[in-house]
Amino acid sequence: MKVARLHGLGDVRVGEAPDPVPGDGQSLVRVTAVGLCGSDLHWFGEGGIGDAQLTDPLVLGHEMAGVVQGGEHDGRRVAIDPAWPCGHCEDCLDGNRNLCRTVRFAGHGTNDGGLRELMAWPDHLLHPVPATLTDADVAMLEPLGVALHAHDLARPRAAETVAVVGCGPIGLCLVQLARITGAAQVVAVEPLEHRRAAAASMGADVVLDPADPGALAALLEATGGRGVDVAFEVAGNDAAVAFAVHAAAPGAQVILAGIPGQDTTAFPAAVARRKGLTLKLSRRMKEMYPRTTRLVERGLVDVRSVVSHTYGLDEVAEAFRVADARVGLKVVVEPNA
Repeated sequence: MKVARLHGLGDVRVGEAPDPVPGDGQSLVRVTAVGLCGSDLHWFGEGGIGDAQLTDPLVLGHEMAGVVQGGEHDGRRVAIDPAWPCGHCEDCLDGNRNLCRTVRFAGHGTNDGGLRELMAWPDHLLHPVPATLTDADVAMLEPLGVALHAHDLARPRAAETVAVVGCGPIGLCLVQLARITGAAQVVAVEPLEHRRAAAASMGADVVLDPADPGALAALLEATGGRGVDVAFEVAGNDAAVAFAVHAAAPGAQVILAGIPGQDTTAFPAAVARRKGLTLKLSRRMKEMYPRTTRLVERGLVDVRSVVSHTYGLDEVAEAFRVADARVGLKVVVEPNA
């Protein structure tokens, strides 16, 4: 089979590898679509994330769709859950599978991901999807799940005001989730013009460029001088965190979902303390696939419009270049196209 491996900074190569052999409780899956995530770009451009660093060539990709090959469910289209938790530690048993300390995560550390034609994966992590969803739609269920988990952490009440700081694919999903769950006002904050336009088309009431010196004043004016009840930071940099803190109303919540490139996060402590803010850090997601599938199948969240570029596996280097340049929204690779 063909496989794309990251060999070093910016060095993704397509080569050949033996077809995987499923173990007990696993199925062979033909990978049909893989979305390139911001975390993949950390591996591509920085050689890792936090204390997980590239030591050997790694197959990236964890936003995955596929078709089961052989066995009882031959031909079944599935979303492939990239997180393989142990299932028996205290965190898993408490329902926090996303916090499992021994989780195996596709495309991270030493665990190969989906940028290959075939993969063997546990059956219980293969979620059936309806025929109405395209392969790219199915790959987008994972970033939508990350957005949904962050939204769950905030537990916003109906008619509250929400800001989304950083409108990449996950931020755009959060804009839509805020809208369909009854936010009175959704403010999108994003430096790239095409992403601001996407946020507006997906339901943001106010769209701001954080580079504009008047952006924070405009947000406060739009919220009656109070600020927002919930601020989601999805950019992964200190400037976005600071904007979220300043945008938040007294007693508000700030949910940090972005991954910082340098594994550190700083925020204006005096402002956060005076406001009595609650800061929560969001890590990946829990059991979200049934919910995200329903959201997309019923047309409540539009993930199809988030996909801007599609490439074959032989074009994976160009796919990473485009994704890293942030010239579009979501880049999808189709390993079997």
